[in-house]
Amino acid sequence: MWKIVRFTFKALVGLFALIGLAVAGALCWIVTLFIWPDITYLKIEPPKKTAFMEFRERQWKDLNKHLDMHYTWVPLAKISPFAQDAVLISEDDKFWQHYGFDLTGIQEAMEKNMRSGRLKAGGSTITQQLAKNLFLSPEKTATRKLKEAILTLRLERELGKKRILELYLNVAEWGPGIFGIEEAAQRYYGKHASQLVPEEACRLAAVLPNPIRFSPISDSRYLKNRANVILKVMQKRDQGLSIWEDLAKDSSPEAELGIEESPSIPTLPPEPDAGGSPPAP
Repeated sequence: MWKIVRFTFKALVGLFALIGLAVAGALCWIVTLFIWPDITYLKIEPPKKTAFMEFRERQWKDLNKHLDMHYTWVPLAKISPFAQDAVLISEDDKFWQHYGFDLTGIQEAMEKNMRSGRLKAGGSTITQQLAKNLFLSPEKTATRKLKEAILTLRLERELGKKRILELYLNVAEWGPGIFGIEEAAQRYYGKHASQLVPEEACRLAAVLPNPIRFSPISDSRYLKNRANVILKVMQKRDQGLSIWEDLAKDSSPEAELGIEESPSIPTLPPEPDAGGSPPAP
């Protein structure tokens, strides 16, 4: 009888010890995520290379492909407001309202996945995509999603909306070996990102869900329809389009300069005060 009691006692002690170690390990892992990797440098410095860029390099190597990587950083002020608006409409229309997570988008994505019977829609915000691109891999696992969620909160807290948008536009993939809006603008349209017009901006935004499969200068019906939808939303909101259209009708050199420099096109909303609600777009 006593042998059974002692055995049961030892088994329970061992079980609780294992549970304690597992909980402690999990807590240490989570705490580590809140301090590593260091993201404070991103406030003032651009990333030299992202985790997603490294993933692409490994992928090319495994396929025995040699592909040069092109990545040029430009500040947000040198990115066409049309490109900024088009990407926000395409990828994260509630960017200025949420704090890293679009709960409505997540719910809609879950419903689509349930209807299709597979993991198809993600509902990720630009901040979530940035966290994944900078530090994580494209794998779809619960562990990666947890890391992504914690990094998303840290990015929102440390960097602010404008810097997050600037980083995203500069590290997003726009084709094989093409990273950042400046490289995409030069590769596809032979101009700087600051010179992109609405139609070009909408086509670039339209390929973001799958920039390897689609090109912004292709004749794809899917791409054309998606770009037209984005453009219609911009027209409905009149996000500087009426001013641009007036300038475009004027053939004078002053008008051409105005289109390139976009001096009178409304800028992005101001950074929200700490603790306050972000302004509506």
